[in-house]
Amino acid sequence: MEISSAGRLEVRISAADVGKRVSVRRLAAPDAPGRTFTDTVGVLTSWDDGVLLITRKDGETVRIEASALVAGKVVPAAPARRRGPAASYGELARVTARGWRPVQSERLGEWELRAASGFTRRANSVLPLGDPGLPLDAALTAVRRWYDERGLPAYVQTATGAEGTQEALCAELERRGWTREVSAELWTGALGPVADRAGPAGVVLSRTADAGWLARYQRKGVGEAALRVLGSGPSVWFASVPGAAGVPDAIGRCVVDGRWAGFAAVEVAPERRRAGLATAVMAALARRALDEGASAAWLQVETDNAGARGLYAGLGFAAHHAYHHYRAPDAARADR
Repeated sequence: MEISSAGRLEVRISAADVGKRVSVRRLAAPDAPGRTFTDTVGVLTSWDDGVLLITRKDGETVRIEASALVAGKVVPAAPARRRGPAASYGELARVTARGWRPVQSERLGEWELRAASGFTRRANSVLPLGDPGLPLDAALTAVRRWYDERGLPAYVQTATGAEGTQEALCAELERRGWTREVSAELWTGALGPVADRAGPAGVVLSRTADAGWLARYQRKGVGEAALRVLGSGPSVWFASVPGAAGVPDAIGRCVVDGRWAGFAAVEVAPERRRAGLATAVMAALARRALDEGASAAWLQVETDNAGARGLYAGLGFAAHHAYHHYRAPDAARADR
C-alpha cells in the first residue's frame, strides 16, 4: 500500500486509472468494530458513481465503494515468469486457437467467430483478439445474429490474469447481462522435462483417432464436426495405451505448432488410474513433439480438477492465465 512521508495510508488512484492494474485496501465492514481491512489486486475496469469494479486474476469482479477505500495504488504489470517458457497472452491465444479449429469461421474485424455444430465452447465461441471494427453493442448484435443463424448460443471467450488480457471486455459483457458459465486456466511448461519422464511401455502413436481412442474419449457420440475439430492443427498426434476389448487404458492428444506442443484429452480408465499411464502418454507425445522442433508446452485445465492439476504441476507446468466463456442473455446452454 502507499504510505505517505507522515506514515499515513493514501489512496493514489482515481477514475483516470481505469484499465490499469491496481492494489487497494478497503474497510471490509465499515460499521463493524475492529476496522477489518481487505486487500484486492486486479484490473480497475470502472469507477462510476462512487463505485469501483476490479477484475481479479481469476476473472471474478469485486465491487468496492470508493468511500470504503483506505489505500490504493497503480502497480506495474506482473514480472515475467521465471518458471517455464515466456509467452504473451496474444501468442498463446493464437497458438491454442490453431490447435482446435472450428468447422466454420468468419472474421468480424479482428474478432474470429467460430462454429462446429456445438462441439465444445472453444470451437463455438468468439475469439476477440483486438478491435471488431464496430462499436461493442453493434459487434455483439452481429455475433448473436451469426450464431442464431447456425442454431447455436452465442459465446465470447475471454481471458484474465496476464498482460494484455481482457478484463475490461469481461466487465462490459457483464454489464450487458452476459453470463460467465465456464472458467479454466491455460498452463505452460518446458517440454523437455515431460519427455524425460519414464513410464510404462506400450504407448502407440497415430495421426488419427481410431474407434478405440474415441471409445475412451469422455465425449460420447462424436460426430463428423467433432472429428474435424479433433484432427485440426498444424501437426496432430493421438496416443493410446492398449487395453481390453479394444478400448485403450489411456489416451491423449498433442498438436505441434512451431515451438509449442499443446496437450489435450489426456484420459485414463478409472481402474487404471495412479499407475503412471497419463504421464507415459504425455511423455511419448512430448518426445514426438521434440523431434518436430518444439520446446515449450501448453495445456488447459479446469479450476476444480484437482487430480489433473496435481499431475501437471508435478510435470513442471504452471498457470499462465485464466479463460472464460460468456453466454449471451437468454442463449441456450451448450456443452463445453
